[in-house]
Formats: sequence, structure tokens, C-alpha cells
Amino acid sequence: MCGIVGAVAQRNVVPILIEGLRKLEYRGYDSAGLALLDPEGHMNRVRAVGRVAELDTRAKEKHADAPTGIAHTRWATHGGVNEGNAHPHISTGSELQISVVHNGIIENHEELRSALKAKGYEFTSQTDTEVVAHLVHSLVLGGLSLTDAVAKAIKQLHGAYALAVISSREPGTVVGTRRGSPLLLGVGGEGSGKGENFLASDTSALLQVTKHVIYLEEGDLATLTCNGYTIRDAAGNVVTRPVVESQLSADAVELGNYDHYMQKEIFEQPGAIGNTLEMIEYASSLQPGLFGAEAEEIFKRTRRILILACGTSYHAGMVAKYWLESIARIPTDVEIASEYRYRDPVPQDETLVITISQSGETADTLAALQHAKGNGMTDTLSICNVPESALIRNSKLRFLTRAGPEIGVASTKAFTTQLAALFLLTIVLAKMRAHLTPERETELLAQMRHLPAAMKHVLAVEPAVKEWAKRFAKKDHALFLGRDVHFPIAMEGALKLKEITYIHAEAYAAGELKHGPLALVDSNMPVVVVAPKDALIEKLKSNIQEVRARGGELFVFADRDTHIEPSDFVHVINLVDHAGPLSPILHVVPLQLLAYHAALARGTDVDKPRNLAKSVTVE
Repeated sequence: MCGIVGAVAQRNVVPILIEGLRKLEYRGYDSAGLALLDPEGHMNRVRAVGRVAELDTRAKEKHADAPTGIAHTRWATHGGVNEGNAHPHISTGSELQISVVHNGIIENHEELRSALKAKGYEFTSQTDTEVVAHLVHSLVLGGLSLTDAVAKAIKQLHGAYALAVISSREPGTVVGTRRGSPLLLGVGGEGSGKGENFLASDTSALLQVTKHVIYLEEGDLATLTCNGYTIRDAAGNVVTRPVVESQLSADAVELGNYDHYMQKEIFEQPGAIGNTLEMIEYASSLQPGLFGAEAEEIFKRTRRILILACGTSYHAGMVAKYWLESIARIPTDVEIASEYRYRDPVPQDETLVITISQSGETADTLAALQHAKGNGMTDTLSICNVPESALIRNSKLRFLTRAGPEIGVASTKAFTTQLAALFLLTIVLAKMRAHLTPERETELLAQMRHLPAAMKHVLAVEPAVKEWAKRFAKKDHALFLGRDVHFPIAMEGALKLKEITYIHAEAYAAGELKHGPLALVDSNMPVVVVAPKDALIEKLKSNIQEVRARGGELFVFADRDTHIEPSDFVHVINLVDHAGPLSPILHVVPLQLLAYHAALARGTDVDKPRNLAKSVTVE
């Protein structure tokens, strides 16, 4: 989950590397570092524990200046959070220095470490990455160029990696390669590659210098100089990859007038939903082609759906299960990708495998997708926010959610746009399976077009939620309740609270209260209730009374027409009129706000919660 930046230019690249790391800090923020090469091959390394700002300070103190360099912001996997384990890692000896930055996990690092120790290499860190530096060093000493040494080294690596490597013997050269972790090439010189070129974990890090990028394929190895770049594929053949002009704006990854990215992204949701649904603005009906050229053919033979996802995306899949089964009448299973990848499931023919991910680089989801395909389930659809991501490239069908960059670790707008995409899919499948009349389709499309406006109304309850959050800040535990399609929304609300406030929170289907969780309820256990006016509202009101009878304090997010009356220990915020099947998309918004303001009240780091990172590209 670490972030990588590399640069080779005819100017000082330190400001480019530092700014790139700032944009990648959402991927990890345990430590940061950079390694620099001057034209004479002198290597200089600067590292710091903590945020990129600390690295920037140290680099300025050392007057760091060089035209070639690599940089890294770390999310720790192997070894504690200290400067010795911070990247870049350097191998030194025989008048040769090799420096490496790495995102991923080298699974056979212990075996490689033993072999390298036998050759006389000394290890100064606890990381898996240091073996790569020593391995490349040994191969360059053996007479190979840096490019050939990296190519030979990666054949010995098991696991996932994105690597950037520099050598004191080849100043003005950066070599990058990837397998299982994202890495792209930024083409300088207005897309010509003449004058300067770059590497990064994602596009946002390079918008300061170029919008022209190449998404490296699995196994690709790129050699960058000021004069251009060369890409080899996994077989060692020189290949040409398309240069794509990124549509991402530099403003999109700036905070603007907001205090935190999470706050910004919560309030961007009406626009994100609008962008995601732009194609239906004037549509009178939906067509399968929204999901790809082969969609109609694949959907016609689909008899079952399997959804694979992790974290917040898993909750989106859980919501979709209710929709797909009740509206499209198609059996749907939702699996946690990190578990499914290691299971021995019974494959079923005519299954559509849907993967959901904000980044499209989630290692567990990618592995689960390959596992499903390996079991013969090759009809695949990815719902993702990042074009050209690995998930998109490995699926037959795809839908881009158009949420824009999501920097805050706690996902918000990615979730609601995923739900919007999944509801579109539900309508298409219901229509194709003759479970949706033209009149009902028109009605649902009208409701979807109204979503951005409805979401703006929901956001207007922020002041009331902020007052509630002051009470939550003093608690150590919380219980979230929901029923039917809103149960996954309760799960998402609990996850948000856990992620950024560190308050222990659990979500339950409200009907399960009497089957155990009611034992937890007392005056110190706030209970959050998602209360739409749906077919189960009277049942839910009974659940509320059960909590109140045991001395519990309730915080109820209700539709305006639910008629739940506030009292001393029953707090109610009325949102909007019931939105029918789209209600979950609206009801999650106040739960996001509750978590955000509770985190502010507790003084936690909202955008960069402890122990977490945004893009989970390792197991």
C-alpha cells in the first residue's frame, strides 16, 4: 500500500518527488524517504519517520538537489515503524550503490536473505525490500546493466511488487517494474519523453509535471532516461504501450476550502452521483451496453451472480444483493474477496462475477477474480473508480463510477457511486429478465435522476449530526442497527466510526437484538438506528422500544414520514421522504457525517487514521 515516485530530468527533481509523495500519502504514512543521484553517480539518501512534511524538512536542511531520484511513502508490513526500515533501501559495496523503493510483499524474502547473507551481504533492516537491493547489487557486480539486473532479479521474486531502482553506475537512469502492484510511467516533454520522464503509483502524483501516462502491464519493465524510455514485457520483448492523456485535474486532488479530504468527499457526493449517472440524464430506458460491448450477450446467459469485494466495497455488494434478488429476481452471493481467494468453492455455470473496488488495485479482490476465472467463471464485470486499473483490464465488462479521486482513507463518495452503478445494473438485468415494466423503469430512472438533489437535502442535516457527534466522542463502544437492505448501511456506518474515531462499533440486523446483542445495551452504549419508512418500519420501532426499555440511548436517522418521536433518550433526525429502493444511498450520508464529526471531536487524524492506508495492494 506504499506510494512510489521516480524521476529523471534535467532539473532538480526533489520538489517533484516531495510533491508526488504528498499526493500519495493516502497510500501510507508511517515513514517517507528519497534517494538521489547526481550526474557523477554520487548517491544521497534522506529518510524520516512520519509524514512527508518531515521528509521535506530534512531534505531542505540537507540542501538535497539532484536530477535523478526515487521516493517512497511507507505503510509498514515487514518491520516496525522506524528510520532503519524506511525506504529507499541501499546496497553498498565494491564502489557500487543500488537503491530500491518497493510497494508490495516479497513472499520468499527469508530464502533470498539467507542466500545473500551467504554471499557476504549485511542486512540493516527488517524489511522484505532490502533483499531486492542486495540481489540487484550482486547482479550488477556480475557485469549486468541495471535494466538486465532488475529483469533477472524479478525472476527470483515471489509475491507482489512495484519497484523503482537506481544505480550509481548509471546516473540519469531509473528502472521500474510491476507485478501485482500498480505502477505507471509519466511521459514528459509534452508526451514526447524527451527531457524528463517519471514513475508513480498513481496519476495524481504526476499531474504537477505531466498528464501523459502509460499504464504498465503485469510483468512490464521500464527504463527511463532524459532521452526517452523503453518498455519490456514479461517475456523480455521491447513493446509499445499506449500513451493516455489523463482527464484528472490537479484541482481535483486539492483540498480547496475544506478542512479534510473526507469532508470534501462527503460533500462532493451529489456531484459524483450526477457524473456517474450522466449517461441516463435524458434516457428513457437503459441498455446493457452501459456495461460493455459484450454485456447483452453475457447478461442473457447469466443465471446467478457472485460479488467479490473487500471493506466498504463489500458493503456495497451486500446492498446490491437485496436489489438484485428482489427487483431482478436473480440469485446473488456476496463473498469477502480475502476469504474467497483461498476457498475451494463449487463453481456454477452461467455465473456473472462482479468485482467492486475504488482503486481497482486491491490485491485480495484481484486474486479472488483470478480464482473465480480459474474455476471456469469467466463472465466478469468490474465496478471501479479508476480507468486502466488492473481490475478493469482483467474483466470482460466494466463500469467506471466517475467519483473522481478519493484521497481520504475512509471511503465515502466511492461507496455511494458504487451503489448507483449497482442499481443501474439491477434495472438492466430486471428489464432483460422481464421483471420490470416500462412504466416502472421510467419511475426508477426518475428517482435516480433526483438522487443528487435528494443528497443535498440530506447533507443539510450536518449541524444536527455535529451536535450528536459530541456525545459519541466520549463513548468507547456503539451499536448500529438496520433491517433489510439498510442492514449493510448500518454495517458501513459502524465501519466508518471504527476507521476514523477508533470507537469500537458493531452492526446488527435489528431483528437479531434479542439473539444476543441486547445484552450489551446500557446507558454507555449508544445505539444508532437506520430507520427508513419501508415495509419493516413497525418492526424496527419495536426494536427501538426494546433498546429503550433496557436504558439504552438511541440516535435515529429517520425518513420524514416515519413518525418516530424524540424523547429524553431517543434522538431523531429526519432526513427526506422515503426514497424507495434508493433509500440506502441517502441513509449512509449522515452516518459518514457522524463518523467525521466524532473523529474531529476526539482529535484523531481523519484522513490518515492509524494503521490504515487507502489502497490495499498487499494481503
